[in-house]
Amino acid sequence: MFKRSQRGKAFTVIAAAGALSVVLAACGGSDDSSSGDSAAEDTATEETTEEVTEEAAGGTVAVSLITKDSTNPFFVAMQAGAREAASENGVELTVGSGNAEGDDQGQIDLIENAIAQGQAGILITPMSVNVNDAISRAREAGLYVIALDTPTDPPDVVDITFATDNCLAGEAIGQWAAGKLNGEKAVIAELVIFDDRVVSVDYCRANGFLIGMGIDVPVLEDMLSPAKSGSYTTGAGGDYEIACLEATGANEEGGRKGMENCLAANPDINVVYTINEPTAFGAAVALEAAGLTVGEDVIMVSVDGGLAGVQAVQAGTIQATSQQYPLLMAKLGVEAIKTIADGGAAPENTSANGQFFDTGVVLCTDDPQDTVTSAPQESSQYCIDNAWG
Repeated sequence: MFKRSQRGKAFTVIAAAGALSVVLAACGGSDDSSSGDSAAEDTATEETTEEVTEEAAGGTVAVSLITKDSTNPFFVAMQAGAREAASENGVELTVGSGNAEGDDQGQIDLIENAIAQGQAGILITPMSVNVNDAISRAREAGLYVIALDTPTDPPDVVDITFATDNCLAGEAIGQWAAGKLNGEKAVIAELVIFDDRVVSVDYCRANGFLIGMGIDVPVLEDMLSPAKSGSYTTGAGGDYEIACLEATGANEEGGRKGMENCLAANPDINVVYTINEPTAFGAAVALEAAGLTVGEDVIMVSVDGGLAGVQAVQAGTIQATSQQYPLLMAKLGVEAIKTIADGGAAPENTSANGQFFDTGVVLCTDDPQDTVTSAPQESSQYCIDNAWG
């Protein structure tokens, strides 16, 4: 089995925030913005101009937040967290995004805009390796670049990454699913983001899920590298079959279509891995239309931990999801760039592998399994109380 060299220890939200505070101290609603000529982006530009006029003498720190889109609740929450932190820290914030998952050029254009404006830094959820060159140009121009949620590939393309350990998030739901199966054969549907590009959050969650089940993953970065059938070893262990791997764009409609395709290929699917909760919601619609019930006929697991997602855990539509904290990622990112611009030192990595700053993960479920070792397990109510979105 592929084994990660070190396992990251799960951090709580409070611990993660406190850790960055120590590092820095020791050293000194849906938004419609997009990469096009949107009204939201025009408004952001106007606000920036006003702030420069009023605060130029004070040396305004300008930062861009560039997300993958502005409709996914995860990125909407991240934008809200960044705006709040910018307001609290006197940072001039420009928010933009690609038009949808896969819009590499949209992100590249926004990076070039930040360079042209001479901003202090960029916070970005990188779309894919296709934006690496633009990020490198930004760093060469003197901007401090922080990846949020999605590590770049390779990790050192950016200055630092603030993220959940997506591999551990995937492992936790895989360990949970194996415990729930208790030796039953697993017929697995994998609903991922893309099938035409390499994205770390995609392969790390999907292959992390398989690793958590105890399935051999020869190449972490390749979602097609695991054998289509064999044995899983976590918990009681048993046989498995990967029935499908469908690209969904990480949205509800994609989840529905992907699940329909999977069921057409193999109606005996009893384990569904979803890249995120919107995808799971779409998959649930397709399962219901096929006469299948989550919790009775099918095991459904996911990642993200937004409010709607953990409410779905409480309702039984999703049985387990790994919760991460996008508001915290954005808040810490804004604070870090402000600190650096003011002459302070850069934050340091905290993850076990030394490659990123770990903002924590918790497995949300009302049916805890003793097979789960990659993250602490908490009830749906705990996760609702700590949810974003």
